[in-house]
Amino acid sequence: MAGDGMRDSISGELAEKRERLYGRLLELGRVLVAYSGGVDSAYLAWAAHAVLGSKMLAVMADSPSLARAQMQDAVEFAAECGIPLEIVPTDELENSDYQRNDAMRCFHCKDELFGVMEQYAAASGANQGWAAVAYGVNVDDQGDWRPGQKAARQHGVAAPLLEAGLTKAEIRALAHAAGLRIWDKPASACLSSRIEYGRKVTREVLEQVERGEDALRAMGFRQFRLRHHGDVARIEIAREEMERALSLEMFARMSVAIKACGFKYVALDVEGFRSGSMNAVLDVASLR
Repeated sequence: MAGDGMRDSISGELAEKRERLYGRLLELGRVLVAYSGGVDSAYLAWAAHAVLGSKMLAVMADSPSLARAQMQDAVEFAAECGIPLEIVPTDELENSDYQRNDAMRCFHCKDELFGVMEQYAAASGANQGWAAVAYGVNVDDQGDWRPGQKAARQHGVAAPLLEAGLTKAEIRALAHAAGLRIWDKPASACLSSRIEYGRKVTREVLEQVERGEDALRAMGFRQFRLRHHGDVARIEIAREEMERALSLEMFARMSVAIKACGFKYVALDVEGFRSGSMNAVLDVASLR
């Protein structure tokens, strides 16, 4: 089985989880993997290719909410690993329910993606015979508000990483053991997740966020978010990088670069980067 030569570099428990993952992928047979290039989907695509070979295909959505830098890196990683990749257009931005940007936005995004993947599987015909669609949700994702998981259940999408009991840290450990360069890649949700709930999702707003984050990346920051609050850009930077941000020179650079993207005010969040911070305004208990 792929990865067995690296068994000694991980714990026995983690090796068992990896074997459960491999076994589940074999059970699924010919599988389409929803792929974004993030650590979870990249490792799942790599594992599926290692186990199934030509009986798998990574499918990536060419969506306005996917940053071009993220898309390019995802394409390059697939090419490096020999993972077959198909890029398909998605039209969630034409859906008024998605544009409205309420607490269910992620549901409408994933509903569109899985619907497109099902259409692709059907159009491939009997010569391909794709048996399943899978995506990279993991154990840690169960602790946050993730309405996209509802869409996955409705479409009957498999969750091999979750079924194997893998956490985010364990997936990173397996990717590291496998020698995959994405093992420590910063987490990166879609650009729409940067926009405050209730503010309409448009191409212009997404491009504004993307330009701002490109500017922060060019300044050398690695783990961050630019949160869109209308005229205000709220910047979250990882704690380990925060000290570098705290200088009058850096404040000036940030202000010039982010205002050039169309914001009137630039704020640095003193709590630093945290995933899903926009969900703080939601009453998650009432939504479940």
